[in-house]
Amino acid sequence: METKEYLYSRIQEIEDWEKDQKGLWFWEKIGRLPFKVLDKLTPAFIQEKIGVLVSEIGNYIQTGGKYLINEQAMIKKIQSSTKYEPIESIEDIRNIPLEDMIILSENLQKERVKFATLQGATTGIGGIFTLAIDIPLILGTALKTLQEIAIIHGYDPNDKQERVFIVKCLQFASADIVGKESILNELSALHQNKQSSENMLSQLKGWQEVFFTYRDQFGWKKLLQMVPIAGIIFGAFANKGMIQDIAETGTMLYRKRRIYEKLQDIKSDSV
Repeated sequence: METKEYLYSRIQEIEDWEKDQKGLWFWEKIGRLPFKVLDKLTPAFIQEKIGVLVSEIGNYIQTGGKYLINEQAMIKKIQSSTKYEPIESIEDIRNIPLEDMIILSENLQKERVKFATLQGATTGIGGIFTLAIDIPLILGTALKTLQEIAIIHGYDPNDKQERVFIVKCLQFASADIVGKESILNELSALHQNKQSSENMLSQLKGWQEVFFTYRDQFGWKKLLQMVPIAGIIFGAFANKGMIQDIAETGTMLYRKRRIYEKLQDIKSDSV
């Protein structure tokens, strides 16, 4: 069983990461500007695709929709990667050592980043025309990655509250300084049971805000992906960076929740 000292040292690492996330580099701000022009140039069929995805994010939170993964497959994968007692449910995963969760998260991030890089390069071949294919694919990859990270830390993405948390992670990864601070406060309140998932749901302020903020993070990288052939390089670079940020965000925020719950367990056992 992990000691309080060990768990608090891990919390400090996460809090240091959170402080780093509150800084927004100048190029990130500039990177969002092309979309002010791009929205006027984007063909109607791509705009329609974006509109469909906005609705799909809403459906994902409400029911999981087509983006909800098979948790049993993930449970088997975790079981094969750890020497812990037989794992038959997500609740069993909550009891595995934090170090195992960290290793599993790091391995998952490497796998998903590699996949996203290949995906971006493939859909970058046709420029703006394959960009319409790339946007829903990268969204699906992001949601799948966050759900897998949730399960690694013992949380069930079948739970509506967890799907809200996942979309907030998605939003956090592309938010500005003020936005990151606000989201961290909301997630902290959720962790402390000071607000219900329904309140969190209302604070999303519509799926449009989440999706367009998510899309804007691509900025000039996606703009350059519109160029046929050259889009291979830019598509690979953009998707790699996106999934890297998403995986890191999900890992840190879910790890923080799990550590606090482990500390609460230690406190309860000592009473």
